[in-house]
Order: sequence, then C-alpha cells, then structure tokens
Amino acid sequence: MNLSHSNGSTHNFNGFEEKLDELRRLLGKSDGDPLRIVGVGAGAWGSVFAALLQDSYGQFREKVQIRIWRRAGRILDKATAEHLFEVINSREDVLRRLIRRCAYLKYVEARLGDRVLYADEILKDGFCLNMIDTPLCPLKVVTNLQEAVWDADIVVNGLPSTETREVFEEISKYWKERITVPIIISLAKGIEAALQPVPHIITPTLMINRATGVPIENILYLGGPNIASEIYNKEYANARICGAEKWRKPLANFLRQPQFIVWDNSDLVTHEVMGGLKNVYAIGAGMVAALTNESATSKSVYFAHCTSEMIFITYLLAEEPEKLAGPLLADTYVTLLKGRNAWYGQMLAKGELSLDMGDSISGKGMIQGVSAVGAFYEILSQSSLNVLHPEDNKPVAPVQLCPILKTLYKILIKRDGSPQAILEALRDETLNDPRDRIELAQSHAFYRPSLLGQP
Repeated sequence: MNLSHSNGSTHNFNGFEEKLDELRRLLGKSDGDPLRIVGVGAGAWGSVFAALLQDSYGQFREKVQIRIWRRAGRILDKATAEHLFEVINSREDVLRRLIRRCAYLKYVEARLGDRVLYADEILKDGFCLNMIDTPLCPLKVVTNLQEAVWDADIVVNGLPSTETREVFEEISKYWKERITVPIIISLAKGIEAALQPVPHIITPTLMINRATGVPIENILYLGGPNIASEIYNKEYANARICGAEKWRKPLANFLRQPQFIVWDNSDLVTHEVMGGLKNVYAIGAGMVAALTNESATSKSVYFAHCTSEMIFITYLLAEEPEKLAGPLLADTYVTLLKGRNAWYGQMLAKGELSLDMGDSISGKGMIQGVSAVGAFYEILSQSSLNVLHPEDNKPVAPVQLCPILKTLYKILIKRDGSPQAILEALRDETLNDPRDRIELAQSHAFYRPSLLGQP
C-alpha cells in the first residue's frame, strides 16, 4: 500500500475514493456537488488535519473541496523568515516544489529582508507558522470567514478553546439562511468554568452548540495522544472521535489512514475535558524538568502526584472513571514528552519566557493549559462540591486535595511566586501518599454529574 508523502504529492490509497463516496452518500451529496470541508483555525493540529485530508482526498477534485481559514495580516518576523528559508533549502522535495510553483523567490527576498511574508501566504505553500520545521502539502487558504464557512458541509474547529466561542458566534451569522445542518469536528482542548446555576464546565463543543444552534448530535470531538508534526511525518498514531453514533462511526472510517488509526466513542464531553486536564499538569512537568536539570527521579515524583490528582478529578467528573485512565495517561505522557504546554513550563522555569508575554507564543500558538489551570481551580474551589478531608474529617473544597493544581494556579494565575514553588510543593512533608488520594476517591461517592451539565 502506497503512502502519501509529506511534500504534498499523493498516491491513491486503497479504498479512499470508496470512503469518500460513502460519506458523500450519507450527506446526500449529488454528482457535481463537492463535499465541502473547511478547517477553521490554522494552528499546528488544525493545519496538519487539513493537510492529511488534502493528501488523502485532494486528488478527487470533483467530489471534495478542502480549504482552511485563518486570519489575514499576521507578519512573519525576520528570524522566522530566515529559519523558514533554511528549512526550505534543507528539503530538496520542498525546494523543487516551490521552484516549480514559481514561489521560491519570495522566500529569498524575505530572507534578505527585502519583503515581508504573511502567515496566510506561506500556509498556501504548506508552511504553518506554529510548525515551520514540518512542511505540509500546499493548502487552499481562505481569509474571509463568511466565504469559508457559509456552505461548508463539515467544519473542523482548529481554534484554541479561548477563541472558539467568539469565532463561532460570528459563523452563526452566516448560517441563518442554511437549510442543511453542518457537521462540526472540534480539535480544541480546553475548558471554561461557569458557576451558575451550579458549578459546571463548558467545553468547546458546548460553546459551538450554544453559539450556532447546531445540535450536539452534529458536533464531535477528536483527540488523542499525538503530536501534530509527527502525525504528518507518518509516525504511527491513534485518536478517538467522540459523539453521537450517527456521525462518529462514518467519520472515524473517513479519517482513518494506515498510519493514523481513529477509534470512536460515545462519551463526548468527558474525553474533551480530559484533553484540557492533561495540559494543566504538563506545564508543571516542564517546570520540574527545567528546574531539576531533567532529573528522572524528580520527574517521576511529579508524575506520581500529578496523575493521582488527575485521577481524583476524573472521579468527580465521570461515573466510570476507570475507563478514562488509559486515554488520559497516554495523552498526558505524550504531552509531557513533547507538547507545547510542557515546553512552556520549561521556558518559564528557565527564564526564557515570562508570564507578561501572555499565553499566545510566537512559533507555538496558544498555550491552552494556562486558562485551563484557572478554570479547573475555580470549579474545584466551590463549596457546593465539598468532600471530606481524609485526616481532618472536615468538608473541604476538592482543590484543597490537589496541591499541584493549587501551586500552578498561584504561579500562573495569581502570579504569586516563581516556578520554583512547584518543587517546594513536591517537597512538602505534609503531602499525603499519592495513592491515598486515589483511594479516597475510590471509597466515596464522588461523582458530580452536574459538573458536566448532567442532571
């Protein structure tokens, strides 16, 4: 079986046209009317997702149209332009492609400082601003949101969770006259906290549902333990698409590739929340790695405490939390190894970044773990969720049993203390054995369905 190449050339996978025809049939597409797929947001994962689809299905031009929207006007700085030029010249296949498309000269001029490059401009040539080192296939880029989405059959949300609500509220204006209901696949990992009428978590799929009125049955979440650049470079990976059965099973089949296995699951919101939770603890892991000079022992101590807190939190969120253990730990593991949130924690601890620079970092995109720290802390601080303290036998807010989360909140949100505080938290002799936290969760009726909007 032939694989598509990361320089944008494609070969016909066995069965790809049949999978496309099947999805077109389910969506009621007639001959001559292409299936319109649009990515909204061009971060690393959103861009790779669009490029995977383009590599696989772009050859069937009469049957499918794949485009990606990103905002216009973002200028590459000189250092990024210089680095991009080095990447281009290190890859003969990319160099030949640009010369063939008469697109190479502008990169030479940008390298010399004679012109500026824009993020949407380079994306058309297959370069994602947040992932310059991994050239993608050329993409069809649209900078007008209305043009991108008004007639889309499938919309892929590649926006950070912090931008999802605002953009989809704008999209809803363009869908007022729609007759057909689109399918939306959200890639966003992050949450917001809401305290009324009861404390509950708002996920990106719920933001989209509320902003657009698209029924939740047509909104799905796709996530998994993976790094975007490695997926595009054909590292073996897997993911889950979660949502209503009507669409998740055909979409899992449509998205599945030899090197990218997509499973399906009915538990939409819980998997989505877990994707946000691991980003919280990844930031702390990066701090510990930097502060201890990559000490394996210190990192393992941190891992024991952070996983016990995550498991404790899942017992509040899920009726059958044990089913989430594997996916959550796998996603956490890959994020600690190579994710942007762990990288961010390292850079903060090394002093190479500061909190004053914000959580949208040039060349990396949005660090979604920062807002997730604030949201999880706020939710778990509510007295209506009180649990019994294992030693004092007094009711306390769940966050009081999560010292790592408390410390991250103090560092990142309150800005009260340096990253060094994460080590002080680990060395606190009053900390309980991480196993005790898990046993406490297992031995009590912890589940709070209202946290995820369940009755």
